Amino acid sequence: MKNQEIERKFLITGDYKKEVISSRKIIQGYISSSPERTVRVRMEEQRGFLTIKGKSTLGGLTRFEWEREISREDAENLLKLCEGSLVEKTRHIVNYESHRFEVDEFSGDNEGLVIAELELESEEESFIKPLWLGEEVSFDKRYFNLYLSQHPFKTW
Repeated sequence: MKNQEIERKFLITGDYKKEVISSRKIIQGYISSSPERTVRVRMEEQRGFLTIKGKSTLGGLTRFEWEREISREDAENLLKLCEGSLVEKTRHIVNYESHRFEVDEFSGDNEGLVIAELELESEEESFIKPLWLGEEVSFDKRYFNLYLSQHPFKTW
């Protein structure tokens, strides 16, 4: 279905870095953290994005997502309006078998946390787990970026 995000999250337990094909810096924050919808602003290198995400389905893996690119200036100004702290990370792209993993290595208040995200076409889609992929945390809200902006990893 269009505008649906199906995502699984995993902790990292091994060395993925030799498989990285690209990396980029990301800074993001939340303008609204309503349980029914979140409004996120993000800077990826020099590009800005505004994203609205709906509430997750009962299974927790799928939710509505709308995203548009905005100017760098608008993104920088909107980041000043965000609730909580900003989430800073380097996103590494790793292709493994027929899937693309986004490995987020957090810095700032969330330093020490490394999570892999995998977007799927359906909740039932199968994939081959790389050796460096650890425990699945898709259903643990502590590993959601919104939670990390309100409860940084360094305070756990």
